[in-house]
Amino acid sequence: MQTQSPVFDQLAKLMTEAAGAADGVRREAETVMKSQLQRLIADMDFVTREEFEAVKDMARAAREENESLKARIAALEGEA
Repeated sequence: MQTQSPVFDQLAKLMTEAAGAADGVRREAETVMKSQLQRLIADMDFVTREEFEAVKDMARAAREENESLKARIAALEGEA
């Protein structure tokens, strides 16, 4: 035979409400932290992936052109 105790019912209700409140606080803290982190990253002036790749391609092309010009200079100096 099982009996219902109002004390246990109230305690269970209180614990459920506390868990809900804690979850709400956790979600609010996550939201605040995300917005702070996004603002911090925006203030740091990072480059985008596309900008990085474009500069990387430009550097590669410049290195290739430099090597080509070195070879031309060496060939011209060899003729003289």
